[in-house]
Amino acid sequence: MTVSYTLKVAEARFGAFSGLLLRWRGSIYKLLYKEFLLFGALYAVLSVTYRLLLTQEQKHIYAQVARYCNRSADLIPLSFVLGFYVTLVVNRWWSQYTSIPLPDQLMCVISACVHGVDQSGRLLRRTLIRYANLASVLVLRSVSTRVLKRFPTMEHVVDAGFMSQEERRKFESLKSDFNKYWVPCVWFTNLAAQARRDGRIRDDISLCLILEELNKYRAKCSMLFHYDWISIPLVYTQVVTIAVYSFFALSLVGRQFVEPETGSAKLQEPLEPGKEVSPALGDLDMFVPLTTLLQFFFYAGWLKVAEQLINPFGEDDDDFETNQLIDRNLQVSLLSVDDMYQNLPPAEKDQYWDEAQPQPPYTVATAAESLRPSFLGSTFNLRMSDDPEQCLQVEASPRSDLPAPATQTPLLGRFLGAGALSPAVSLRNFGRARAAPRTPHLLRFRTELGGEEAASRIDEAEESGDEALEP
Repeated sequence: MTVSYTLKVAEARFGAFSGLLLRWRGSIYKLLYKEFLLFGALYAVLSVTYRLLLTQEQKHIYAQVARYCNRSADLIPLSFVLGFYVTLVVNRWWSQYTSIPLPDQLMCVISACVHGVDQSGRLLRRTLIRYANLASVLVLRSVSTRVLKRFPTMEHVVDAGFMSQEERRKFESLKSDFNKYWVPCVWFTNLAAQARRDGRIRDDISLCLILEELNKYRAKCSMLFHYDWISIPLVYTQVVTIAVYSFFALSLVGRQFVEPETGSAKLQEPLEPGKEVSPALGDLDMFVPLTTLLQFFFYAGWLKVAEQLINPFGEDDDDFETNQLIDRNLQVSLLSVDDMYQNLPPAEKDQYWDEAQPQPPYTVATAAESLRPSFLGSTFNLRMSDDPEQCLQVEASPRSDLPAPATQTPLLGRFLGAGALSPAVSLRNFGRARAAPRTPHLLRFRTELGGEEAASRIDEAEESGDEALEP
């Protein structure tokens, strides 16, 4: 059963995630404790062997081997390889869940477009939606071990009510070397076409709508089957597994606390700080490698996450509840096309009938939310310039016979100063003394004059270097 803890983390409070660390079902402890105990036992065996069973010369050789293994372990790009692999597996895991076929859209269309309150109309609607559920059961039997254990043979599918004996004989009479989960979808289309001819479906638009929803439903069944068929390339899974196992195999030897050689402590150069390596003189000799055990817990746990999510249709704690989905889909779909068909409550005026701005009530616990102002946009409270000349409307496109103005860049603004706001900077003015900004006058002049006269006045102003222009 899927482990859900959404309510426990509904609010960001002190110790919200810490409370999840004490859970056992679906936890990393349950997945990893066997490998963790094995790694700790092997490390202890090597440590006892080094400390109690080896001679001094053998210890010297072992210390050299340990330093070599510790340096070699750092050459494995474990974080990159494992992180990319887990990201790929998680994305694939969620895509598989969204590919599980749900009959909600199809049952609404059938209830709206297949008419008839008599027994024939009821039988038609129930048969159509039963064919859709049968297709999902057949494809889930092919990918989910839980569903296959529930329906190990087609006889179990018949006994469950998804298929009749005559339909089973028709199904088994079709000879094909491939999976036949699509057969109920073909039955669905033929039955829908017959209902159109009999007038149960009143127009071609309704028939087209039903078949479009069926095609979406069948496409999800097909995608689910292909996710089971096409796995992540085996070579990638092998590379990641070998990288993790080899890293910790080297760590078993390289992370041992070995003693420095007598009289040659100066020749023993320490490795990178923060790692449990062969200690030099004065280093603490710890019998339990805490950081190495934590590193194993993180990296091996990361690999276990990928191992659990790569096939979510198994029987792990966090695998998909496919059997419950089958029960839910059958129940709600039959309820929608049968009991709810034209079973409507009477239309009544709502309580906000005469109110222009309806406001639903709040409880005491949520009354403070009603005092908050509505969000109107991030620029709603932006303070604009008080200068009215900055709000003048000007032509957006320049004349074709005039040279295009050069747009000032932020780097150019540093050289020209903070007051250089003109959108038309002439290269001829770069060597001249800075004058007052002419942008408001040019814009006002451009709006009051037009045509060739405005263009000639602007050119004269640029050549003469006047501070302002008068109309």
